[in-house]
Amino acid sequence: MHDMNEAFGLGDRVAVVTGGASGIGRAVAEVLASAGARVVVGDLDGAGAEAVAGEIREFGGEALAHEVDVSERRQVEALIERATGEWGGLDILCNVAGIPADGPLRELGEDEFDRVVGVNVKGTLFGCQAGAAAMASSGGGSIINVASAAIDLAVPNYGLYALTKAAVTQLTQTLAVELGPRGIRVNVLAPGATLTNFSKRHLKNPDGSIDPERYERFVAAMKKTSPLDLVGEAIDQAWLVLYLASDASRFCTGQIWRANGGAAIPR
Repeated sequence: MHDMNEAFGLGDRVAVVTGGASGIGRAVAEVLASAGARVVVGDLDGAGAEAVAGEIREFGGEALAHEVDVSERRQVEALIERATGEWGGLDILCNVAGIPADGPLRELGEDEFDRVVGVNVKGTLFGCQAGAAAMASSGGGSIINVASAAIDLAVPNYGLYALTKAAVTQLTQTLAVELGPRGIRVNVLAPGATLTNFSKRHLKNPDGSIDPERYERFVAAMKKTSPLDLVGEAIDQAWLVLYLASDASRFCTGQIWRANGGAAIPR
């Protein structure tokens, strides 16, 4: 018989999660903590990060909050240093932080390009660089980046976002080759439609409230893209992250993991 806790348990491991104040990042931080990891919750929203860390502590886990702008290299390095300084090392890094971009590529301005690339691409790269340095000194670890189903489907007005997530995917696979000899695994998620504030931005009224009719239409439309007739939730991505963070996935690196309800199946 196999010991499931030995395979999937994260006791005594240290994890950093960016974008941890909400959505997929929050679910990831909570799941990793539930599996026994000590988690640093990083986010530009410092108060939101503290709320998540506080909730984890209330349920008996170990967590710290750290405000970070991932587009700034030094801030990312300080985030990793917070984990290693508090708990002596780093075993798991989840680069979840990202921002959307809407509009046709023919109208894309340089400022918007720099803003989105700064968070989605540079932020992921900075995290991988600082995280890999910390992991190499302690014998290895697991890095999980987040791309999008946009890498598989050409959708009008999502070109810049898709471009950045394609870059994250190639970044991941190259790093998997470069860092494998150091015992560091690097994988990437390509989530499908997932109900978070990130996806709900198109469904809001001018006062910020969610339009219930538009919400229902959105959910119905997303369900139709899935053979399972489902739309994803943040926890669906978090369970996959748990697998990739754990020893159960010790033979997995450089792969694109698609929890998308089958939406990207060619048909």
